[in-house]
Amino acid sequence: MKVLGLIPARYASSRFPGKPLAEISGKPMIQWVYEGASKIFEFVYVATDDTRIQDAVLNFGGKVVMTAATHQSGTDRCAEALDIVEKTTKARFDVVVNIQGDEPFIQPAQLKRVASCFSDKNVQLATLVKQFSINDDIFNPNTPKVILNKDSEAIYFSRSAIPFIRNKEKAEWSASNIFYKHIGLYAYRSDILREITKLSQSALELAESLEQLRWIENGYRIKVEKTDMETLAVDTPEDLEKVREWAKTILK
Repeated sequence: MKVLGLIPARYASSRFPGKPLAEISGKPMIQWVYEGASKIFEFVYVATDDTRIQDAVLNFGGKVVMTAATHQSGTDRCAEALDIVEKTTKARFDVVVNIQGDEPFIQPAQLKRVASCFSDKNVQLATLVKQFSINDDIFNPNTPKVILNKDSEAIYFSRSAIPFIRNKEKAEWSASNIFYKHIGLYAYRSDILREITKLSQSALELAESLEQLRWIENGYRIKVEKTDMETLAVDTPEDLEKVREWAKTILK
């Protein structure tokens, strides 16, 4: 099974412009992500539409492809990047892993875990979840939640806390039920990736602003693996400061 690791990265961001180039312990964030992914996958590329990101990747010796500036999601950018990489390398990839460019300390074990889902030939799409601890904020809308079926496939994703716990105060919910947070790491069979990017946006996707709901609404199945590892995503400059402090501890 041939796997392509892709890191979609754009410069423009309403909350944090230039985020992929933010420095963490002397290296741009995108370099941390690239080096982590390269520990697991032989073929890793950054997919961007910005020459500043392209230059940064080339400067640290990474591989990069330039994609259109019109993509609405990282998944759309991955589909174009897959076509470009296959055309230029003359290789054919069975699976694409979409690695978030704003999680500089993504664990290689997590990448390996999501890719391993495709040893089952019936798996179309895969992602990771982590159980919320009792002290986590399950009501934070910036942390999507997931409900799974008995086959460890995603039934629904939401920015709300799901499931709703009837007849209990919200302060009791975390102790009354297991809640899963979505780890924003996707993997797709190459043919499925090309299919889902041709789908029109769905009503649930537009309501929640979560593209994976489009796939579920159209009958695609998302295999879910559980992880105990936490990730540190950088959504704001405040998050960056937390990550910089974390980097100091792991580099000691």
